[in-house]
Amino acid sequence: MSFGRASGVAVWSALRTARDALASVVFPAPCLICASTLDTANRVPICEKCLASFEKISGPLCVCCGRPIISPIAADFLVAQCRLCRAKTFGFDLARSFALYNESMVRAILLLKHDGVAPLGVWFADRLNELVARMPECSGADVIVPVPLHPARLRERGYNQADLIARPLARRLKLRVKPFLLVRTRPRPDKLRMTRRERWETVKGAYVARQGIRVDNLHILLVDDVMTTGATLDACSRALRKAGAARVTALTVARSVPNWMAMEDFREQPGVLGA
Repeated sequence: MSFGRASGVAVWSALRTARDALASVVFPAPCLICASTLDTANRVPICEKCLASFEKISGPLCVCCGRPIISPIAADFLVAQCRLCRAKTFGFDLARSFALYNESMVRAILLLKHDGVAPLGVWFADRLNELVARMPECSGADVIVPVPLHPARLRERGYNQADLIARPLARRLKLRVKPFLLVRTRPRPDKLRMTRRERWETVKGAYVARQGIRVDNLHILLVDDVMTTGATLDACSRALRKAGAARVTALTVARSVPNWMAMEDFREQPGVLGA
């Protein structure tokens, strides 16, 4: 870097720091997670400490659904797969998530889902873009599809939180985003908490490809905010497969991983504890 260019970078950095400091004094705003005063002019209304508290998901992972595998026995397998993927439960080819669905992430997702904080959707899209850059399996993807809301819920809310992530991600990946490819035909029950079985029964057959739409031989990136049981991503993937998709890769911002899953991985390996 030349001296002139280095000086320009230093000046710009100083001006940006001064701008952020001035903004925090003139327009003080609280972090929407911890309520501490934001000290920068960042469009995302969450402080750096809370953003850093999101726990990135790292290996070893199930090669299919991306669930963290904590058991050292499972991790040592030549092809590490969780119980569900060994049983070929899911309709997608691959699923990956940015971070664990911990307390701070839950609050961030709620801001996106119920308050429509669009800059947060852009921030999440940047994280998924970084994730995709590390995934050779995503090369050659053709289109991005956000998991749809039921029309009644979309009218009520006015936006789809998955769409707030999918559109900026599509711009970064230079891909088309096609939210109209999938339709949710049945609304989600009003029940707030559902068992794993109820989640699967609720979405079974609830998603279909829009009539007359074909996605023959396309590699689709399916985007949503959270993967809980995988039932929604499975139902959407099966609808896309039925319409002709060659490959479906599911991407979510967060992944719910209950603590008991670690023990399940250990118990259910062949020859371990009688399994």
